Amino acid sequence: MIRFDDATFTYADTVAPTLRSVDLAIPEGSFALVVGETGAGKSTLLQMVNGLAPRFTGGTLQGRVAVAGRSTADHPPRELADVVGYVGQSPSAGFVADTVEHELAFVMENLGVAPDAMRRRVEDVLDLLGLHEIRNRPLGTLSGGQQQRVAIGSVLAASPGVLVLDEPTSALDPAAAEDVLAALSRLVHDLGVTVLAAEHRLERVVHLADLALLVGADGGVVTGEPGPVLGGSLLAPPVIRLGVANQWTPLPLSVRDARRRAGDASSGRAALRDRLKAAGPSVGRRPRRTAGDVVATVRSVGAGYGPITALKGIDLDLRAGEITALMGRNGSGKSTLLSLLVGLRSPQRGEILVRGHRPSDDPRAVKLVPQDAGTLLFESTVEAECASGDHDAGAPAGTTSEWLDRLVPGVSRGAHPRDLSEGQRLALALAVVLVDDPDVLLLDEPTRGLDHLAKVRLIAALDELAAEGRAIVIATHDVEVVAEVADRAIVLAAGEVVADGSAREVVCQSPVFAPQVAKILSPAEWLTVDEVVAALAVVEQVGRP
Repeated sequence: MIRFDDATFTYADTVAPTLRSVDLAIPEGSFALVVGETGAGKSTLLQMVNGLAPRFTGGTLQGRVAVAGRSTADHPPRELADVVGYVGQSPSAGFVADTVEHELAFVMENLGVAPDAMRRRVEDVLDLLGLHEIRNRPLGTLSGGQQQRVAIGSVLAASPGVLVLDEPTSALDPAAAEDVLAALSRLVHDLGVTVLAAEHRLERVVHLADLALLVGADGGVVTGEPGPVLGGSLLAPPVIRLGVANQWTPLPLSVRDARRRAGDASSGRAALRDRLKAAGPSVGRRPRRTAGDVVATVRSVGAGYGPITALKGIDLDLRAGEITALMGRNGSGKSTLLSLLVGLRSPQRGEILVRGHRPSDDPRAVKLVPQDAGTLLFESTVEAECASGDHDAGAPAGTTSEWLDRLVPGVSRGAHPRDLSEGQRLALALAVVLVDDPDVLLLDEPTRGLDHLAKVRLIAALDELAAEGRAIVIATHDVEVVAEVADRAIVLAAGEVVADGSAREVVCQSPVFAPQVAKILSPAEWLTVDEVVAALAVVEQVGRP
C-alpha cells in the first residue's frame, strides 16, 4: 500500500539529509508504528506519504514514494486526498466547521461526494468512532479524546485506504488514548485500513503494531517486527525492556503476554514473580523522598468557567522537596488548579497561600511552565532569551545560561527558540523561570512531545530541583514518568480529589493510571524496570532461587 524506493529527503539550507535511502513496503491493512528520537525525521516521513513534503515543507526528494500505486511526485496532496487521510499533532488546528457533524461532512463536500452518499458515510463514521452522541456538539466543547476521534473521522469520511497520524495520543489521558487506539484497531482489523502512526508513548500502542519503523539519527530507517526492531533500542517501552532484562524470547509486546511470562518457570529457573518475592518487599524499590515543611496550602478551593464548575472543595498541602504528580482525565481540573496556584486566576471560593501569602502577592514564589513551553519565550535567539531572563529577574548576567547548561548542556546560543527540539525548548523555558528561584515549580504536561532520552534528562533535573528543597507539581498523563519520579500522586475527577497518597500506592491500585510494570507484576507494587533489575541483582548476589 505504501512504498519508499531509495527515498532521500533534504530540507533547504541543510547539508545532511533528514532521511537517507529509505526502502520500505507497508502492506495493506497493516498498523505501522514510526519510532525515533525528537527531530529524527518521523514527521517528515509521515508527510512524505501524501506529498506534504516537499510540496509544502520545501526541500528536495530523491527516489520514489508511492501510495496505492500513485507516485507523490506525480500527484499533489489534493489528488491523494481520497487515498491518504492525514491527522497532525494538533487535531483541533485542522478544524474548519462549528459542529462535529459539519466537520465530518466538510471533506466530502470538497471532494464532490453526492448528498445521499455523504449522509450515509457520516452515519457510518459516527457509529464506527462512537461519536453519535456528540454529533451536534460544538467542536470547542469537546475533550481532547473526542477532538482526536473527530479529526480521525473527518478524514475517514473520504474513505481513504491509508490513515497517517502524528502522535495521536500525546495530549490524551490513558482512558481517552485507549478509546482512540481501539478505534484505530477496528479500522485495521475490520475495514482493512492501513495505519501509519508516529508516537513517543510506545507503551500505549506497541501491542497493536504489525511493523515498526525505527528512524535513526543518521536518517536511516530500520523496518521489521516491533520486538526485534525495538529490543536493542533505548526507546523501547517498559514491556520490551522487561523482556530483554529477563531474556524472554520472543519479546512480549503486551501486558497480557508479559504477565504470562512473569509466572512461567519452564525456562529452567524460577519464575520472575517468585524471584521478586525472594528479594523481599523493599529491595530495589525507589524510596519516597522525605518531605520538608509545608510551603503552599489549598483550602476549600472552588473555581469554574461561567456555569461550568472546574474545581470544588480542593484541600491539599505542598511540601518542600516533594514531587507531586497531578493526574486525571482531560477536563478534570488539573490545569485550572495550576493556574490558581500560580496566581493567574483567583479562586471563587476558598484560599491559596504560599509561604503565608497569596500567589499574586509574590509572583516569584510560584512559577509555571505551561503545556506549550514556547509561550514563555519571546526573543529571536537563545542567547537573547537568557539575557532577557537575567534582566527580568534582576539576576547577574549569565545566571539563566548557567541554568540552561545544567538542565541540557550544549544548546546553541545562536539558535532560534522555535528551532530547538521539544526537550531543549522545555529546558530553556525552565531556565527562564528557575532564575527567580521559586519555592514552588509547576509543570503542565512537561513530557508532551518528548522522546525517551529527553524524558530521562527531565527526570534527572526534577530530582535535583526537589533535592534543593523546591515543591514540584507535574500535571501529566504520562504514567511512566510518574512511576520514575513522583513521590506523591493526586487524582482529580470532576473537579474533586478522589485519590491522594504515595505515588506507588495510588498508581498501582489504579487499572487506568498504573504503569506497565505495575500491571505486569500486580498485585506486587513494582513501578519500573530498573526496580525489577535492581531486586534481581540482589537475589542473584545472595544466591536465592
